[in-house]
Amino acid sequence: MQITLTRQDSIAVLSIAGSVDSLTADQLTEALGEQLRAGHARLVVDFREVDYTSSAGLRSLLGTLKDCRRQGGDLRMAAVQPAVLRVLSLSGFASIIKLFDDVGLAVASYQVSA
Repeated sequence: MQITLTRQDSIAVLSIAGSVDSLTADQLTEALGEQLRAGHARLVVDFREVDYTSSAGLRSLLGTLKDCRRQGGDLRMAAVQPAVLRVLSLSGFASIIKLFDDVGLAVASYQVSA
């Protein structure tokens, strides 16, 4: 799994490539946690290049979502592929986290809710 960080205004965008599973979830948790520790509680994860996520990946996202909201921010997902969206939907996760078709819409949604 590869993680690339970019910033759009005050929003940290983490683009993920590869699978998010028991072997890589800790890496994702650490990358997201690093942003939170740096005071960036408004996060977008770009899942355009993620073809699989396991329950370990879901735990990583859920923990980060809770931490973001405790700090007055949020975690939003963009460009989720159909196979991953199915996992999110079946687990009930799609009703907890805000999903967007692309990164631009996810970033712009922070302006609407600000």
